[in-house]
Amino acid sequence: MLPPQFHKIRRLPPYVFEQVNRNAAALRASGADIIDLGMGNPDLPTPPHIVEKLVETARKPKASRYSSSRGIPGLRRALANYYRRRFGVTLDPDREVVATMGSKEGFANLAQALAAPGDVILSPNPSYPIHSFGFIMAGATIQHVKALSPEEYLSGLGRAVMHSVPKPTAMVLCYPANPTAQVVDLDFYKEAVAFAKRHDLWILSDLAYTEIFFGDPPPSILAVDGAKDICVEVSTLSKTYNMAGWRVGFAAGNERLIAALARVKSYLDYGSYTPIQVAACEALNGDQSCVDELRATYKSRRDTLIDSFGQAGWDIPKPDASMFAWAPLPEAVRHLGSLEFSLRLLNEAHVSVSPGVGFGEHGEGFVRLGLVENEQRIRQAARNIKKFLQTVSDENAPQLATG
Repeated sequence: MLPPQFHKIRRLPPYVFEQVNRNAAALRASGADIIDLGMGNPDLPTPPHIVEKLVETARKPKASRYSSSRGIPGLRRALANYYRRRFGVTLDPDREVVATMGSKEGFANLAQALAAPGDVILSPNPSYPIHSFGFIMAGATIQHVKALSPEEYLSGLGRAVMHSVPKPTAMVLCYPANPTAQVVDLDFYKEAVAFAKRHDLWILSDLAYTEIFFGDPPPSILAVDGAKDICVEVSTLSKTYNMAGWRVGFAAGNERLIAALARVKSYLDYGSYTPIQVAACEALNGDQSCVDELRATYKSRRDTLIDSFGQAGWDIPKPDASMFAWAPLPEAVRHLGSLEFSLRLLNEAHVSVSPGVGFGEHGEGFVRLGLVENEQRIRQAARNIKKFLQTVSDENAPQLATG
């Protein structure tokens, strides 16, 4: 008799976000106007000069041939040049850089390359799901470490190592953090590198939101002396240049890990469509004023969200980076939990958010809000939410009176 479900699929829990997404799709199909602050899906167009380079290259007769799974040499050089300009980090484009089909693919294939069944991986919780499930699909075991602040995560790593059997082989970092939007400085990375070296751990660092910041520019862990001995960093052009659907990312750092990733990829893909990679070179090497404009747009949206939601009765901490706000549930709805609150907010206020529990058990009590609607739509969301919160307060009033 065939097994009812495949082994790797059995290890994956139900995708929490799918419940919200399914309801949102049904509401849209019925004609509802859903203000979508859920998925971090950029709503702004890719800058014209990048699109023009794609079109120009796509017209060339050889453009549709197989590309390179490591990334074309020009793109790997552009990525190395970016690291030198932005972080003061020197990378060998042939041995320390691999282009990927977005950071998610890069992270998942790194997990396949370095993890084996029975390995223990230290991962922040809450965190972006691929940070755990990439390793779970590779057969490893995840040791979750509570990470509602960078300091909490770093202090918790020591306890996790002490109580892990067998000893962990790798740890995950993600700053600016998804979903919490928190940032760290170079001193944090120095401590993390020192910790990893003491305990013989690889570090996988996710830097997807490094160019969306509203204060000091976030650093790279590779700027720490000796970090390349044990660390690989993954990132993406998706958010920086509004190229989410283009699927262009990269991994950079430790030569051994990069070689392992390149070997895995050589069996799985031929790389992104060459014109996309050429356009990605244009993005990295060209005029960066589009990135400055993007930051200004997200900052304006952030400020609008914090102000208008605050007036609606929902106080949200102001994020210093990323395209998200990490919001504790309003007092009136805290009893619902993040998933039930998200579903009710969607059904009754037509505002979609991501339930915090979808990022791990320690995300309960929060939701993630994406800055992916314009200011007018954000203000409309705030008006809808104000009415919803009043409705919930009215529901609770009789209980309070009789309690």
